[in-house]
Amino acid sequence: MSWMDRKIKPMLAHIAEPFDSEDFIFELKFDGSRTLAFIGEKLRLQNRRLLTITPRYPELKLRDDVNARETILDGEIVVTKDGKPDFGMLQTREHVGDELRIELLSQTTPATFIAFDLLYLDGRPLVDLPLMERRARLEEIVTESPRLLLSRYIETHGRRYFEEVKKLGLEGAMAKRKRSTYQIDKRSRDWLKLKAVKTTDCVIVGYTPGEGWRSGYFGALAIGAYREGKLEFMGKVGTGFDEGSLKSISSLLKVRETNVKPVEAKPPYEVKWVKPELVCEVKFMEVTPDLKLRAPVFRWLRVDKGPEECEVPTF
Repeated sequence: MSWMDRKIKPMLAHIAEPFDSEDFIFELKFDGSRTLAFIGEKLRLQNRRLLTITPRYPELKLRDDVNARETILDGEIVVTKDGKPDFGMLQTREHVGDELRIELLSQTTPATFIAFDLLYLDGRPLVDLPLMERRARLEEIVTESPRLLLSRYIETHGRRYFEEVKKLGLEGAMAKRKRSTYQIDKRSRDWLKLKAVKTTDCVIVGYTPGEGWRSGYFGALAIGAYREGKLEFMGKVGTGFDEGSLKSISSLLKVRETNVKPVEAKPPYEVKWVKPELVCEVKFMEVTPDLKLRAPVFRWLRVDKGPEECEVPTF
């Protein structure tokens, strides 16, 4: 099968503390949706779950910005507000299916593809080349535009870079080993996430009934994550929602209600259980000894990630 027709699982990173090293480059960790762009006669945008999401972003005509016959780029789709990635606006784009609304949002809240790696170019796979050679070739073929930008990086000074990222209120940084190959479908220590804010992805296993103005929706989401193949209960998250997210998530929960309890735990409050199919990202302070998240805040639904990818955080 041609590389352009394949479904490719991207290379993933481990979490680490900020550090300095001449062997690494450091770049922003973008608050977006991880995407591979297959650019040939037609454009195909593929997310982490190997789903084609091209119709969601009609404004991303990347063919116009790439000087190559066929190529595969790795990057992030972001929607910016005041010069910074805005995950709330991106979430709106990710969950719209109506063609007319998609077209309207492509004009009012346009997305940008930020490229940071090059996997394939004009008949030749590049995944076995060192990172810095792949990056050099990426810069040669891309002409930046409002649709397509290149991720910028610095060398050596990871600690200072991370502190500047924190001051700007951004999500964090990435550290990547200069000589690393592109390891498809592997989580490698050649790539490291330096997080300014602790976040984790959780499986939604149920919800508590809403009260007061939330009586038509839900009170909190019951969440869990896998540890050694077992889905562990990690408590609930009840903040971080606006009325729009309450409404949209409530409809997704209703159709997934089940009498089968997906976790062994017996929480001391009423929970309506749902099939463990939905994933959300949660911001938190720490993981308690009994595997609950301290001060959790809902961020967004992760349509690009499957439940089996959610693991109990170890940081």
